[in-house]
Amino acid sequence: MNFSAMDNETKTIIHNRLKECAESFGGANYFLQLLEAIRAAAKSPLVAKTCTFSFELGSVKWSKVIFEDKLNLLVKARLFEGKNNNLLPKESDPAYKRVLNLVRTLKPVEFKIKPKNIKHGTGFTVYPFEVLDEKTTKLDPIFDILFFAGIDTAKKILKYNPPREEV
Repeated sequence: MNFSAMDNETKTIIHNRLKECAESFGGANYFLQLLEAIRAAAKSPLVAKTCTFSFELGSVKWSKVIFEDKLNLLVKARLFEGKNNNLLPKESDPAYKRVLNLVRTLKPVEFKIKPKNIKHGTGFTVYPFEVLDEKTTKLDPIFDILFFAGIDTAKKILKYNPPREEV
Protein backbone atom coordinates (compact mmCIF):
# COMPACT_ATOMS: atom_id res chain seq x y z
CA MET A 1 0.00 0.00 0.00
CA ASN A 2 1.49 3.29 -1.09
CA PHE A 3 -0.47 5.79 1.00
CA SER A 4 1.62 8.75 -0.16
CA ALA A 5 0.69 8.15 -3.82
CA MET A 6 -3.08 8.21 -3.12
CA ASP A 7 -5.30 11.22 -3.77
CA ASN A 8 -6.60 13.23 -0.80
CA GLU A 9 -10.11 11.78 -1.02
CA THR A 10 -8.83 8.18 -0.84
CA LYS A 11 -6.41 9.09 1.96
CA THR A 12 -9.24 10.67 3.94
CA ILE A 13 -11.51 7.63 3.50
CA ILE A 14 -8.78 5.21 4.63
CA HIS A 15 -7.74 7.49 7.51
CA ASN A 16 -11.32 7.72 8.78
CA ARG A 17 -11.88 3.95 8.51
CA LEU A 18 -8.62 3.14 10.27
CA LYS A 19 -9.26 5.72 12.97
CA GLU A 20 -12.71 4.21 13.56
CA CYS A 21 -11.24 0.69 13.77
CA ALA A 22 -8.50 1.83 16.16
CA GLU A 23 -11.02 3.59 18.41
CA SER A 24 -13.21 0.48 18.53
CA PHE A 25 -10.17 -1.50 19.70
CA GLY A 26 -9.18 0.87 22.52
CA GLY A 27 -7.37 3.62 20.63
CA ALA A 28 -4.39 4.05 18.36
CA ASN A 29 -1.85 2.69 20.86
CA TYR A 30 -3.77 -0.55 21.44
CA PHE A 31 -4.31 -0.92 17.71
CA LEU A 32 -0.60 -0.43 17.01
CA GLN A 33 0.21 -3.03 19.69
CA LEU A 34 -2.09 -5.44 17.84
CA LEU A 35 -0.14 -4.80 14.63
CA GLU A 36 3.16 -5.30 16.44
CA ALA A 37 1.94 -8.60 17.92
CA ILE A 38 0.85 -9.82 14.47
CA ARG A 39 4.23 -8.87 12.97
CA ALA A 40 6.11 -10.50 15.87
CA ALA A 41 4.38 -13.86 15.38
CA ALA A 42 6.80 -16.56 14.21
CA LYS A 43 4.43 -17.55 11.41
CA SER A 44 1.73 -15.44 9.81
CA PRO A 45 -1.35 -15.66 12.04
CA LEU A 46 -3.41 -16.06 8.86
CA VAL A 47 -2.33 -19.71 8.55
CA ALA A 48 -3.34 -20.65 12.10
CA LYS A 49 -5.37 -23.86 12.00
CA THR A 50 -7.56 -22.57 14.85
CA CYS A 51 -8.53 -19.46 12.83
CA THR A 52 -7.59 -17.40 15.87
CA PHE A 53 -4.82 -15.03 16.85
CA SER A 54 -4.73 -13.86 20.46
CA PHE A 55 -2.45 -11.52 22.32
CA GLU A 56 -2.61 -9.77 25.69
CA LEU A 57 -4.96 -6.96 24.53
CA GLY A 58 -7.36 -8.85 22.31
CA SER A 59 -7.93 -11.34 19.54
CA VAL A 60 -8.60 -11.82 15.85
CA LYS A 61 -10.92 -14.64 14.76
CA TRP A 62 -11.93 -15.67 11.28
CA SER A 63 -14.23 -18.21 9.74
CA LYS A 64 -12.04 -20.33 7.46
CA VAL A 65 -8.59 -21.91 7.52
CA ILE A 66 -6.15 -20.23 5.12
CA PHE A 67 -3.42 -22.52 3.84
CA GLU A 68 0.19 -21.48 3.29
CA ASP A 69 -0.07 -21.73 -0.53
CA LYS A 70 -3.10 -19.39 -0.51
CA LEU A 71 -1.24 -16.93 1.70
CA ASN A 72 1.79 -16.98 -0.62
CA LEU A 73 -0.46 -16.36 -3.62
CA LEU A 74 -2.17 -13.51 -1.74
CA VAL A 75 1.20 -11.89 -1.02
CA LYS A 76 2.15 -12.11 -4.74
CA ALA A 77 -1.24 -10.76 -5.80
CA ARG A 78 -0.84 -7.89 -3.32
CA LEU A 79 2.41 -6.89 -5.00
CA PHE A 80 0.70 -7.11 -8.40
CA GLU A 81 -2.08 -4.85 -7.12
CA GLY A 82 0.48 -2.27 -6.05
CA LYS A 83 1.69 -2.00 -9.65
CA ASN A 84 -1.61 -2.40 -11.54
CA ASN A 85 -4.25 -1.07 -9.12
CA ASN A 86 -6.04 -4.42 -9.37
CA LEU A 87 -5.49 -7.68 -7.50
CA LEU A 88 -6.63 -9.69 -10.53
CA PRO A 89 -4.17 -10.18 -13.38
CA LYS A 90 -5.37 -10.03 -16.99
CA GLU A 91 -7.43 -13.05 -18.08
CA SER A 92 -4.60 -14.09 -20.43
CA ASP A 93 -2.15 -14.29 -17.49
CA PRO A 94 -1.42 -17.88 -16.36
CA ALA A 95 -2.02 -16.84 -12.71
CA TYR A 96 -5.48 -15.40 -13.43
CA LYS A 97 -7.52 -18.50 -12.50
CA ARG A 98 -5.52 -19.14 -9.35
CA VAL A 99 -5.95 -15.54 -8.15
CA LEU A 100 -9.64 -15.55 -9.08
CA ASN A 101 -10.14 -18.77 -7.10
CA LEU A 102 -8.25 -17.22 -4.19
CA VAL A 103 -10.59 -14.22 -4.23
CA ARG A 104 -13.66 -16.47 -4.44
CA THR A 105 -12.38 -18.59 -1.56
CA LEU A 106 -11.40 -15.76 0.79
CA LYS A 107 -13.98 -13.09 -0.11
CA PRO A 108 -16.65 -14.35 2.34
CA VAL A 109 -14.18 -14.83 5.22
CA GLU A 110 -15.01 -12.48 8.05
CA PHE A 111 -12.26 -11.28 10.41
CA LYS A 112 -13.52 -10.18 13.83
CA ILE A 113 -11.09 -8.11 15.84
CA LYS A 114 -12.05 -7.69 19.50
CA PRO A 115 -10.30 -6.10 22.47
CA LYS A 116 -9.92 -8.28 25.55
CA ASN A 117 -11.61 -5.70 27.77
CA ILE A 118 -15.06 -4.59 26.60
CA LYS A 119 -14.38 -1.16 28.19
CA HIS A 120 -11.88 -0.51 25.39
CA GLY A 121 -14.44 -0.91 22.63
CA THR A 122 -16.62 -3.32 20.74
CA GLY A 123 -14.05 -4.25 18.12
CA PHE A 124 -14.59 -4.32 14.38
CA THR A 125 -15.03 -6.66 11.45
CA VAL A 126 -13.13 -6.65 8.18
CA TYR A 127 -13.24 -8.67 4.97
CA PRO A 128 -10.15 -9.34 2.84
CA PHE A 129 -11.31 -7.81 -0.45
CA GLU A 130 -13.22 -5.00 -2.06
CA VAL A 131 -14.77 -6.24 -5.29
CA LEU A 132 -15.31 -3.10 -7.37
CA ASP A 133 -16.65 -4.84 -10.46
CA GLU A 134 -16.35 -8.13 -12.35
CA LYS A 135 -12.76 -7.44 -13.40
CA THR A 136 -11.48 -5.28 -10.55
CA THR A 137 -10.75 -6.46 -7.02
CA LYS A 138 -8.60 -4.78 -4.39
CA LEU A 139 -7.30 -5.84 -1.03
CA ASP A 140 -9.33 -4.10 1.66
CA PRO A 141 -7.05 -1.37 3.09
CA ILE A 142 -7.80 -2.28 6.71
CA PHE A 143 -7.10 -5.97 6.04
CA ASP A 144 -3.88 -4.95 4.28
CA ILE A 145 -2.84 -2.81 7.26
CA LEU A 146 -3.66 -5.57 9.74
CA PHE A 147 -1.65 -8.32 8.09
CA PHE A 148 0.77 -6.93 5.50
CA ALA A 149 1.59 -3.21 5.48
CA GLY A 150 4.33 -1.83 7.66
CA ILE A 151 3.51 -0.39 11.06
CA ASP A 152 4.95 2.93 9.89
CA THR A 153 2.29 3.00 7.17
CA ALA A 154 -0.43 2.53 9.80
CA LYS A 155 1.07 5.33 11.91
CA LYS A 156 1.23 7.63 8.88
CA ILE A 157 -2.43 6.92 8.05
CA LEU A 158 -3.56 7.47 11.64
CA LYS A 159 -1.63 10.77 11.82
CA TYR A 160 -2.90 11.96 8.43
CA ASN A 161 -4.60 15.34 8.63
CA PRO A 162 -7.28 15.52 5.93
CA PRO A 163 -7.48 18.86 4.12
CA ARG A 164 -10.41 21.03 5.17
CA GLU A 165 -13.08 21.76 2.62
CA GLU A 166 -13.42 25.43 1.87
CA VAL A 167 -16.90 26.93 2.02
